[in-house]
Amino acid sequence: MNLISIIALICIIGIVVFVHEFGHFLLAKKNGIGVIQFAIGMGPDIIKWVKNDTRYCIKCIPFGGSCIMMDQEAAMYGIEDIEIDEEKSFQNKSVWSRISVIAAGPIFNFLLAFLLAVIVITYAGSDICRLIDVPEGRPAQEAGLQTGDEIVKINGTSIHLYRELLIYLSMNPGKELDIVYMRDGQTMQTHVVPQKDETGAYKIGVVGGVRYSLNVPDIFRYSFYEVKYNIVTTVKSLGKIFTGGITINDFSGPVGIATMVDDIVDEVQTETQNDPFSERAMTMFLTLANFMILISANLGVMNLLPIPALDGGRLLFLLIEAVRGKPVSREKEGIVQVAGFIFLMAFMVIILFNDVRKIFM
Repeated sequence: MNLISIIALICIIGIVVFVHEFGHFLLAKKNGIGVIQFAIGMGPDIIKWVKNDTRYCIKCIPFGGSCIMMDQEAAMYGIEDIEIDEEKSFQNKSVWSRISVIAAGPIFNFLLAFLLAVIVITYAGSDICRLIDVPEGRPAQEAGLQTGDEIVKINGTSIHLYRELLIYLSMNPGKELDIVYMRDGQTMQTHVVPQKDETGAYKIGVVGGVRYSLNVPDIFRYSFYEVKYNIVTTVKSLGKIFTGGITINDFSGPVGIATMVDDIVDEVQTETQNDPFSERAMTMFLTLANFMILISANLGVMNLLPIPALDGGRLLFLLIEAVRGKPVSREKEGIVQVAGFIFLMAFMVIILFNDVRKIFM
């Protein structure tokens, strides 16, 4: 990796993790919960200071982070020299206060993705599902679709981005399509039967993907669609684990992300090498910001999974408490959380092994 790739990787991971942990931190403070430590990174401290009874730390490994709240479990994080103020203890707050604190991390990741989408779409536009070419003799052309048509719905599913069209076709190969589209302000419908091409893929014969400049209301609207697209794609991809469409080898961890960032930087540098510096810098920023939207939305979704040791696992116990009117035994929850942590560590080792193996393939 070159220096630009390393800086880009640290910025992407650092910002995404900081925003996630800041969500927990902000809601903890709002609910009167003491925050013992707020840290960015892992390992030994590089810089640390104390303000309002909270230790702020920047650590030497620029991946990960933590927001350690006041509770009897603080010792689990190696912090033992702290007196627990029962009024500021996480466990002594109402269940809905605790739910808001835990949910804030993933929600802040979605908000970050939305903010980045606003920036990217403002400068680069959005790939609304408007067709720039409909080749003759292909299913779409035979069904009456024309250049300039904007597809808005397929089999009852709303379509806003050209990528959503491609994802739908790839996840529903060969499925007949009832398409609703706009032409000159008129809503029209047609029926398209995909055909298998020489590669074995089912296609309907349309070309799109061009980014269009949008007015201010549409910038915010399509920024929402951008975040929604990344969330839905992540959820559907996770669903394919159980149907056999995706295996453990398709996941990427920190090494895989580093490789993708390096590839993105190399590609942008190659494509813009003859452009003025300001244009190259802006293209690099927008491309990496677009990638950060994906990473932030993915982190938000993954943390909401009901897996012990993740935010989603803790939310599950809190929701059970809200329904039952009393908490699950701390001992039982602790056992489940430790088991979940061991599972996650084993999973990360497998992902790390796959990432390294892919480099040498």
